[in-house]
Amino acid sequence: MEITYVYTRKRSEFGRPCSFSDRPATVTADIPPDPSLASGFVLRDPVDSYVQHTSEMSEHEVNTESVKVESRGVNHVEGGWPRDIKPQEAEQTLRFRKKVEKDENYINTIMHLGSLMEHCVRQNNTVNIYEEYFGEEEMLEMEDEPPFAKTINVIRDPNITKRTATHLSWHPDTCMKLAVAYSSLEFQHSMKDMSFDSYIWDLENPNKPELVLRPSSPLVSLEYNPKDSYILLGGCYNGQMAYWDTRKGGLPVEVSTVEVSHRDPVYGAIWLQSKTGTECFSASTDGQVLWWDTRRLSEPTETLVLDITRRGLLENALGASTLEYEPTMPTKFMVGTEQGIVVACNRKAKTPAEKITSTFSGHHGPVYALARNPFYPKVFLTVGDWTARIWSEETKESSIMGTKYHLSYLTDGCWSTVRPAVFFTTRSDGTLDVWDFLFKQKDPSLSLKVCDEALSSLRLQDNGRVLGCGSKLGTVTLLEISSGLCTLQRNEKNLATAMFERETKREKILEGRHREMRLKERARSEGQGKEAEERLPQSPQEVLDHARREFFEVIEAERARAESQRLQGKVKERRREEMAAQEEEGRESQQPEGRESQQPERQESQLPKGQESQQPEGRESQQPEGQESQLPKGRESQLPKGRESQLPKGQESQLPKGQESQQPEGQESQQPEGQESQLPKGQESQQPEGQESQLPKEEEEDAAKEP
Repeated sequence: MEITYVYTRKRSEFGRPCSFSDRPATVTADIPPDPSLASGFVLRDPVDSYVQHTSEMSEHEVNTESVKVESRGVNHVEGGWPRDIKPQEAEQTLRFRKKVEKDENYINTIMHLGSLMEHCVRQNNTVNIYEEYFGEEEMLEMEDEPPFAKTINVIRDPNITKRTATHLSWHPDTCMKLAVAYSSLEFQHSMKDMSFDSYIWDLENPNKPELVLRPSSPLVSLEYNPKDSYILLGGCYNGQMAYWDTRKGGLPVEVSTVEVSHRDPVYGAIWLQSKTGTECFSASTDGQVLWWDTRRLSEPTETLVLDITRRGLLENALGASTLEYEPTMPTKFMVGTEQGIVVACNRKAKTPAEKITSTFSGHHGPVYALARNPFYPKVFLTVGDWTARIWSEETKESSIMGTKYHLSYLTDGCWSTVRPAVFFTTRSDGTLDVWDFLFKQKDPSLSLKVCDEALSSLRLQDNGRVLGCGSKLGTVTLLEISSGLCTLQRNEKNLATAMFERETKREKILEGRHREMRLKERARSEGQGKEAEERLPQSPQEVLDHARREFFEVIEAERARAESQRLQGKVKERRREEMAAQEEEGRESQQPEGRESQQPERQESQLPKGQESQQPEGRESQQPEGQESQLPKGRESQLPKGRESQLPKGQESQLPKGQESQQPEGQESQQPEGQESQLPKGQESQQPEGQESQLPKEEEEDAAKEP
């Protein structure tokens, strides 16, 4: 039996009936004119007026069609399975596949379809229907275009007290939203009325933020979840970690407790590659790296102390200033520190000491930016002090490339997402530099003055075209760079690979050479240390005596060296004199000894007439008997006084005609026997007075023995 209850109500109780009838017009109100107001109006004639109770519309036509856009999703579910097979059960589906693959009909069907598919593939490979015939010309035109960048939007901090835009994060699905973290990083410069809020901006409406994030402490880092665009992760100035769900408003969903959080500002917070999409890790200047799960932020899941001595002591830890993580290398990450050292780590190592794999030291101050090349993960970029450097994991001691030292401090940097040879850097003087090291290595390809204050943060969209730059006063400038800087050039990957490999090889060679030099220096210093240890301790007097003895030994050695040099000089001078004497002997005496001049007796000296042999008094010319001095008439042989011409027997003075031997007084002609004075014709021996003929000593002795 069914029990029912019926609700009933009279017609007059749930609605007043409508009655329609025709009736004449009636005057509801009549307001007569006021004569006193007539002075304020001007009469118009004629008067034509009308009354229209509908809204007035202007005549306007637009020749466009309205388009309605709908967002629809398709939920694709695997189908085609028999009713008794559940697609979710892997064992059942695998068993069914094996059964079908053994079926003969299945094999015949696949063989038949394979031939048809092969024909279609060959037909498609014959002509490439997607071939671009004019791509090279467009690329050449693009290369000729000079690089440039233009400002497309400027977003300012809406608060009165301006704060620094410390971090930027683009929406992972659409490039029209930008999350900006605002905080004041200057020590003890925060004011009482300074806001803690950070914002999510919609680029289509930049005048007002789309969502206001209200943390308990100012945000230093802020990141979108790449798997869920509604979730954001933030690192606070007081060291806490928080995450937001934009569907639930601006308050954080959960915040880590202060006791288990960092003790310094969180300068790096990055989402990890995981199945759940809820794992992340953070780094701070307190020297710790903490891993978190946003489903439970009550405590970190793992902790690493950045102690490069591998002792795990927090007081020896290096403060982290930036963090880097590449999803294609899920177990590896890198940390840039305040001391200018980059620490490479491996999360899956067995012990905490093994988690720190290597270090790279190359900056004089904090490392403000650290990023791997998206095309070559083994190559990474660091920005610190006045330079930006490019490193390779294979070289630990020095970078493979680097920029010049700028006059202003560098604050941030990142790689291009579409070109492997392009990266961007920001400076403290408000300048943005775009580097293309395939085009120029010493200077940036483009330098742009973005603002007057210092730039603090930098982030590039995934398409590589729009760049966001945050400044110290909270202004975010959006720049659109030229197509030449965001389009992959022809053969660029091969050229960049060759350059990286060449520079890496060069650095390896230099490292090997430096290592050899260090080993030699170490061995030398160890040998000297052993010698010093082997020496017995000496008293001060012994040390003084030893020093004095060494001093005098050095002096004696210098004296001996100077004496040997002096003796060598004397020997060289004596040899030089002997050689000069031999040359003079060869010039003056060219006939062999013992030969006599065979002139007939009673032959006169055939000298010019008037010239006689003027011999000195008391000495006679020792010429052979029967021979007379045949000197020219009027000129005699003018020999020195008191000396005779000692010519050998049978030899006469054959002087040229018209000239006689004009020897000075007291000097004799000392020529050996058998030799004649062979002077040229028309010349005579004109020796100065008081000088002797300087013949060699042996020839003088031979001449003295002759009668």
